[in-house]
Formats: sequence, structure tokens, C-alpha cells
Amino acid sequence: MTPRRTDNTRDLTVPLLEQASAGMRKALDEENFRRMITRERKRTERSKESFVLMLLKKSNDQGAAKRGNILEDVMTALLPTIRETDVIGWYQSGAIVGALFSGLAVSDQNIVLNTILGRVSTTLQAVLTLGQFDQVGISLHFFPDDWDNDSSARSINPALYPDLQSHDSRLRPLLILKRVTDVLGSALLLILSAPLFLIIGLAIKVSSKGPVFFKQQRVGRYGEHFTLLKFRSMYEINDQDIHKEFVTKLISKVVEFGSSNGQREGIYKLTNDKRVTRVGRFLRRTSLDELPQFLNVLIGDMSLVGPRPPIPYELAVYQTWHRRRVLEAKPGITGLWQVKGRSCVDFDQMVRLDLRYASSWTPWLDLKIILRTPMVVIKGSGAY
Repeated sequence: MTPRRTDNTRDLTVPLLEQASAGMRKALDEENFRRMITRERKRTERSKESFVLMLLKKSNDQGAAKRGNILEDVMTALLPTIRETDVIGWYQSGAIVGALFSGLAVSDQNIVLNTILGRVSTTLQAVLTLGQFDQVGISLHFFPDDWDNDSSARSINPALYPDLQSHDSRLRPLLILKRVTDVLGSALLLILSAPLFLIIGLAIKVSSKGPVFFKQQRVGRYGEHFTLLKFRSMYEINDQDIHKEFVTKLISKVVEFGSSNGQREGIYKLTNDKRVTRVGRFLRRTSLDELPQFLNVLIGDMSLVGPRPPIPYELAVYQTWHRRRVLEAKPGITGLWQVKGRSCVDFDQMVRLDLRYASSWTPWLDLKIILRTPMVVIKGSGAY
């Protein structure tokens, strides 16, 4: 039986674990259950309804067979009592039971979590001994998960993204090749550009006060923060809120995608920014300000090719589906967006290009993007 709705919202006063026919329910294996989590994340991006992933595992190890028996009892108890829209299965075969409660169109996350925890606990206490119940650890994971600005740890909840780990495992040999290419390529380019580092550093010092390098917190893959390096292109004292206000409005579509210098092209970056120095304008136009990012590539924060890493305040106004651009690939210096649209496409189009790159990535695609990048830099299209 499906819980009744009130004003298009699931009524949480109705038990979330109502009786259903046991013969009609079936637990999913690990592969299919994890696939269901991925599908539910994408559905949530469209529906705006949340879901909760509950994980149940035996908290202390007293032998694999004994552990499996208790978890099988847990699964047997939950299967006939969940809603038709919910799913039970193995999150980790024989070790962790997962329960997916979907379509939760509610505003108070704590009410949802407490209600589900209470109903599941009551169900399990009715079929397990007290000793068995005490051995079952229960964790709840709400999606969309909160992404904070804590730079000391991942901002995402990895339990909600098991598909990313399996994806990386399948592509491990190719990802190793990508990393080797990043190390060798960035090291070679740093050596070749060493004279430019000296010339540019001197020009920056002579033209304006302040350090040669600009350091800024960026968000890398999985929401991890790192310090991005660039040659300083602005005056040392400037109002950073100008860019913050512009970008946040553009991403959230409070302002429309604009035009540049009377042309019909849209732009994602500020033009005629008075905070930029004369030397800085040249560096930006030629993309020479990004040379220090080869150091980021060398130490592993970035890749030669990948999505551009966002600033934390940009991430704060992302829609849920926008987040996938920082989940599915390591950030890079150049990428599909830079060679196809650069600053001349709106934000949603940029995200779609990043997702297209992540879904179709091959070493050959990286090579094609790298070979096309110099011509884009020479043309200077979309660089400000």
C-alpha cells in the first residue's frame, strides 16, 4: 500500500513501513541495488524530491556465517513492510543491507530521518533478539547531501556515490595512464616554461605591488578543496565580492547571459574588470596567467585535461545536477568547454560539456583536446 499524500507531500504521520505482500517483494543484489542509487540520484535532480539511504551492518565480527544470518533476518523482516516505491537490497554483498526510501517531498530533514529510524527499529525489534538487535548498526544518508566548505575532508557523502568508486576501479589502468601523462607532461612544460616564469614574475613585480602568484581555494573532485596557483593578474587590494556577486547571479540565472564588447556572444566572465592590471590583461588574454597550474597538475590536485575547478562560493549556488561536474572527473587546465565554448557559452551549457567529457573520456579524447588548446589560446576567444 502506498502512503497517501497531502498537498503533494508524503504524509510522514503515516508509517513509512506499511504491510505489503511478502510474496511480491524481492531483495536486489549489490550490482542492481547500487545501480538503483545512481538512478534515484538522477531522478531527484529532476523531481526535487529527496531520498534516504539506510545502511544496516553487523557492528562486531563474530564470523562471516553468523553475520550473514543476522543480516538475512534483517532483510527478511524489512522486505514485507516497505512501501511499493522503496527498495531493499545488498549494498555490499553479505555484509551491508541497504534500504532506499524515495520520493520524500518534505522540508524538514530531521523529521524524515527520525521517522524512518523509528519505524525500522520497531520492525527489527519485533523479529530479532535484544542481543542481535544491539549488533546491528544503522546509518542514514540523506540526498541531496549537504556540501560544506570544510577543506579538511571530502564535502560529499561517499555512501551515496558507490558508482563512482566502481567506475574508477573499472578504468584503473587508463586512469594510471592519465596520471603518468599528467606528471610527465606537466614536468616537461614547467621545464620549458621556466624562462617565462622569470619574465612574467619580473613584469608583475615591476607593474604593481603584491606577490607574483595568486593563490585561491578551489573545489576539486569529490568536493575536496585545494589551493590553485595562478600568476597574479589583479591589483593586490580589490573587492572580491564583485566577482562573487556576478558569478552567483549568473549560475542561479538571476541575471541573463550577457554580451561582450557589442558582440552577440554570451560571456561567463567579467569583462572590462577594473581590478585587472595592464600586465594582467595581457596574461589573461594569452592564458599565461595559468602556467603555475602545471604545479597543481604535478602534485595531483588537477589534471592536464578536465573540468575547470569551481570556487567554493560558486558551488554554494549549484543546482543538484551541476555538482556532477566535480564528481565525475578530476579538474583540469584545459577541457572540452575551453576548446568548444570557453567563455562564450552559458553555465548550464558548460556543465553539459563537462559531463559529456566525463562520460565519453578516453586518452585519445584528452590528446585531441590538448592539440586543439594552443589554437584556442592564440585566438584568445573568450579570454578576459
